[in-house]
Amino acid sequence: MTQVNSPAGQSGLAANLRATLVLGLPMIGSNVAQMALHITDTIMLGWYGVAELASVVLGSSFFFFLFILGSGFSYALMGRISAALGAGNATQLRRDTRMGLWVSIGYGLVAMPVMFAATPILRVLGQDPHLTALAAQFLNIAAFGLVPALVVAVLRAYLGAQHRAQVVMWITVLGVGVNILGNWAFVFGHFGAPEMGVRGAALSSVLVQAVSALLLAAYAAWHPKLRQIQLFTRFWRPDWEAMRAVVRLGLPAGLTHLSEAGLFQASALMMGWLGTVQLAAHGIALELASLTFMIHMGLSNAATVRAGHAYGAADPARLRAGAKAAVLMSGVFAGLTIAVFLAMPETLIGLFLDRTKPEAAEILVFGAHLLAVAGLFQLFDAAQVMALGLLRGVHDTRVPMVIATISYWLVGVPASYILAFRFDLGGVGLWLGLVIGLACVGITLMVRFWRGPWLNGTPADSGLRKAA
Repeated sequence: MTQVNSPAGQSGLAANLRATLVLGLPMIGSNVAQMALHITDTIMLGWYGVAELASVVLGSSFFFFLFILGSGFSYALMGRISAALGAGNATQLRRDTRMGLWVSIGYGLVAMPVMFAATPILRVLGQDPHLTALAAQFLNIAAFGLVPALVVAVLRAYLGAQHRAQVVMWITVLGVGVNILGNWAFVFGHFGAPEMGVRGAALSSVLVQAVSALLLAAYAAWHPKLRQIQLFTRFWRPDWEAMRAVVRLGLPAGLTHLSEAGLFQASALMMGWLGTVQLAAHGIALELASLTFMIHMGLSNAATVRAGHAYGAADPARLRAGAKAAVLMSGVFAGLTIAVFLAMPETLIGLFLDRTKPEAAEILVFGAHLLAVAGLFQLFDAAQVMALGLLRGVHDTRVPMVIATISYWLVGVPASYILAFRFDLGGVGLWLGLVIGLACVGITLMVRFWRGPWLNGTPADSGLRKAA
């Protein structure tokens, strides 16, 4: 059994900050590298054409909407695996991860046909016919990357919970390089490859996802310190008890993130009603906001692991101290991000544009306005993802799902629509609605964690303490 470093004696703030940073840095690096895959697509398609960029914003949002529901199983797994490690239960670690892979693969196969049917769905949602046709071309190929992407998510959770996020980071960094070369070849038609436009971007993404899944699986199966876990031995055998536990925690986690993804997907659809230039600017500004969000996501994953260790060991004092360190660190990063977004919005937006294009100047101005608003929701975005990470560590996923659904869909989406179209604030009003939704969920989830019974000595799940 691979041992992890989670010393109970780390009670001081400095020690907890250090422990969170040591665990979180490779997770941040992995998440930033993962985001860099999308950023390279955005930059290179921005060079290729505005319509192509806008269509891939739509197509990627559609893909992500389906992916994020399935990735909930991996988010839940990170908490369960960490708690199993804290409780010293190697068997539970193996059982949960195997069934997490089973459920994720099964979901991916079921969800793929939805992407093949994207054209009528996007038309019903009022999108431009030309952009819809290009987005459908992208999704018809990108659909084949859904299953390997979900496998990567599970293996990231499995390795990250065991303090092996470094290998995930380096494989993801390798994927960024492969994606750049793939886009250069298949989008623009270099190295003897055909010029495929948006279809080339999709093909490059599928190749990266497949290679990443194979490399992570090989590492998990054959690394000398992980081989004894025998993750893939008799992989074909079902474990219904573990599967039910993974689904019970993973489905609410996925629906929670789906609610958030739905908020941003709805914002992309509504921005598409305003025009192609507005949608392209929205995509660029959202890429930048999402890149900084990856820092908070990495810290949230580290918080999940550390909270899970403390929860599995039934140590509320360590849980509380680790949570304080993670929240403080996330808040500092949010403050720095706000300063950068407000200081140089046009410079950041300009990185994604070929300024010789006729639409570039309009996109630059509109995108800079959106990025200024994005600075407003950095604190709330950081608060909600950090709270979710801590709550996953203590196996609390159902109530957060309800809170997120209400906050995003009954508050955020209506606020975006009203501000954008009823008060005629356009894209800026639409993004202000995002701020309102994120603030609602971030504040509520933080209150729930800090008032929860897990900080008052409630023992961890007894099932994690059963003998192997």
